[in-house]
Amino acid sequence: MNTPEARNALGKYGEDLAARRLTETGMTVLARNWRGGRTGEIDIVARDGDALVVCEVKTRKAGAFEHPMAAVTPAKAQRLRGLAERWLQEHGGAPPGGVRIDLVGVVLPDRGAPVVEHARGVA
Repeated sequence: MNTPEARNALGKYGEDLAARRLTETGMTVLARNWRGGRTGEIDIVARDGDALVVCEVKTRKAGAFEHPMAAVTPAKAQRLRGLAERWLQEHGGAPPGGVRIDLVGVVLPDRGAPVVEHARGVA
């Protein structure tokens, strides 16, 4: 059954896995599910060295119609850039390393461990 509650639980689980992966690669998670007013939310805001990373997380069950890494359309990328600008306005401006938009795709197979892919600089 694909209820909103089930989708929310799936999304939160995927975001937990994504945050863990980013931390394992040396990044520092600054915020999760940061809301930028009516324009939406950033799943994960992190620091990678002197760069700010806005991270979109997409979680899918294995066999889903679309691979999670295909989920960032040009319109979504534009919205993420706008949210990143808003974050910077509220948190003291751009860091020396600039801003990067990353995507973490999580695929949950019927059996076995989740597959977590991290793509840097997708937009």
